[in-house]
Formats: sequence, C-alpha cells, structure tokens
Amino acid sequence: MNAINAIVAFDNAMNELVMDEARGNIFLVGMMGAGKTTIGRLLAGFLKKTFYDSDREIQKRTGVSIPLIFEIEGEAGFRKRETEMLSELVKTRNIVLATGGGAVLSAQNREMLKQSGTVIYLRATVDDLWRRTRQDKNRPLLQTQDPRTKLLELYGQRDPLYQETAHIIVESGKRSARHLAQLLAQQLACSR
Repeated sequence: MNAINAIVAFDNAMNELVMDEARGNIFLVGMMGAGKTTIGRLLAGFLKKTFYDSDREIQKRTGVSIPLIFEIEGEAGFRKRETEMLSELVKTRNIVLATGGGAVLSAQNREMLKQSGTVIYLRATVDDLWRRTRQDKNRPLLQTQDPRTKLLELYGQRDPLYQETAHIIVESGKRSARHLAQLLAQQLACSR
C-alpha cells in the first residue's frame, strides 16, 4: 500500500510540476473588441514574455487577411486553421497569446488552452464591444445587415464558453488597457 501511495504522490507531484511550467503561458480569450491584442501586448511587456496574436499568425502563414480566408474557405475553414495554429502556439513557452474571438467554439481548443496555461477572459459589455467594432471592416462575422444584433447573438453563444474556459475573468470595459495590463501582471505575479 505504501508503494502505491508513493507512486500516486509522485504522479501528483509530476502533474503539478507540468502544470506550473505550463502556467507560464497566458492565453487571452474574449469577444472581438474586448482588447485581447492591445492588453496582451502590454501584459507581455510587463511580464517579459513573448506576445502572439493567433489571427495575425494565421495571416502571416497564409499571406492573406482573415476576411479573405472567410470568403474563400468559410468559417469552418478558418476554424480549422485556427485550431492548427493554437495547437502549435500552446507548445511555445513563456508567451502571452491573444486568441481569436471564436477560438472557444471548439471543445478541443477550450481544453487545449485550459491545460496549457492560465486563461484570462477579458469580458466587456455588448455596448462597449459595439462601440469598438462597429467601424471595423476586418470583422467578417459582423458584415451583415444588422451587425449589432449579430454581435449580441455571438455574445450570447460565446460568453458561457469563455467563462467555462477561463481561470480568471476580468471586466475590460472601463479601465485603460495599460492599467488593466498592469493589474493583471500584478495579480499573476502574486499568484505564482
């Protein structure tokens, strides 16, 4: 019995060690316009980590814009590329990653993010999101007859998934990006 307990204790210790190493990565999730890229870049600077934006990495790899990928391959084609990119990026060490707003739609992506680092949900109100995105033509899902209604629909679908995935939920609406990144950096430093 003691040998079994020792093996279980060793396995638990190894799992904790792996998780501690993985926790070095920070993944930002949230709706389009929540501030993932802006806050992520600042947070990476404060924490001396490398910053990545999954959408930008997809654009670099393909050589085309996200709207063009949506136009040619549809949302399903884009989501496949997104999962492939996330699979690569989560293996990178010591990063801050701004994910695409729809990354959490895939159960595989949600689990991958949760297991590979600290997931922070940057939550904003639909009004704040609308104010930030309404003039942006690079948001293919909002290129509809009624983009505000589409934004509400996306929020209703995704908010529970962001909450399910996140280790930390932060309201991103009223504070400046710099102030929010500083607060997150302090919180993350204290929790290590």
